[in-house]
Amino acid sequence: MKYKIKKNDEVVVISGSHRGSRGKILEVLRDSCRVIVEGVGLRKKYIKKSQNHPEGGEVECESSIHYSNVMKVVDFERRRN
Repeated sequence: MKYKIKKNDEVVVISGSHRGSRGKILEVLRDSCRVIVEGVGLRKKYIKKSQNHPEGGEVECESSIHYSNVMKVVDFERRRN
């Protein structure tokens, strides 16, 4: 499979619950055909108490989405016109 999406590309989510959201690609997971987009698919991750995090608590982080659900902004704008 050929990837046209790379790290730091600006993309638009074209399907799913986050449709219309724009963000930058943070990571491409080639083995599972997924990408991590900045600000899309946020989930809460719970952290145990440790020396680095004495209170513990929860942190929001991005989860991966399938690469077919995103499109480069350049291609998206070209299709709209």
